[in-house]
Amino acid sequence: MYMLTIAILSDIHANLPAFNAVLADIDARKVDQIFCLGDLVDFAPWPNEVIDIIRQNRIPTLMGNHDERIAFDHPLIALRKHNAEETQARTAAIDYTRQAITENNKAFLTSLPRQIQLSFSFADTTIIILLVHASTRTNDEYIYESHDQEDLRAMMNEKNADVLIMGHTHMSYIRPLNDNGVGKAVSPIAINCGSVGRSKEDDALATYLLLTISGEQTTFCEDSIRYELIKANYPAEQTVAKIHASSIPNFYADFLQRNVQHSSSATQK
Repeated sequence: MYMLTIAILSDIHANLPAFNAVLADIDARKVDQIFCLGDLVDFAPWPNEVIDIIRQNRIPTLMGNHDERIAFDHPLIALRKHNAEETQARTAAIDYTRQAITENNKAFLTSLPRQIQLSFSFADTTIIILLVHASTRTNDEYIYESHDQEDLRAMMNEKNADVLIMGHTHMSYIRPLNDNGVGKAVSPIAINCGSVGRSKEDDALATYLLLTISGEQTTFCEDSIRYELIKANYPAEQTVAKIHASSIPNFYADFLQRNVQHSSSATQK
């Protein structure tokens, strides 16, 4: 019997306390390998520190849409879903990263790939897991849990992927898909691993995905690959205080303040 554990995380957004908490949780679980789906920068004051940890630990990392904007000095395009306040805050937060990032770390961002494919072979089948930041088509497409199944299967079939793992939306889920009569050894699964540094979920915790691959290299079964969303608490008050002390708009501190409230209520229970 062998066992391999893999942590997949995304959307750190320069939130160093959240990143450190997730790394500590990963270390405590003695995880074998870590992958990051991108968006290392913007919205918190530690873009260089986060990138430095990624580089020092040689964590394979994809290029998120925020990484791409900083790496190549792309102009900021306002999003229709944002009101005037958030648009102004977003502009200022991204400008902070543009000014703060070192040339070496900026160059590192330009080198990041768009996709990573993992392949696991059992005696009777091979399972292909595709890692992307947002979707197989672009690094800024939002694929929520309610996304059309036909479109998801089409994306996965085009890439010959059995499992598609994404970030970008900051909303985690594990969604088995109907195989539509294809009859593969494993039914397709779409997964969002959530966000480490800027969760939009009700619990607001730092979230990542844990994969466990086990077996005896005989036949593939349901338990050969297991998927679990892990939630880690972190000292969000540190991030809130650091944002307040920086030129990043307090809009992002206010967003994270709910993490502090969640932590306080959890402690009182």
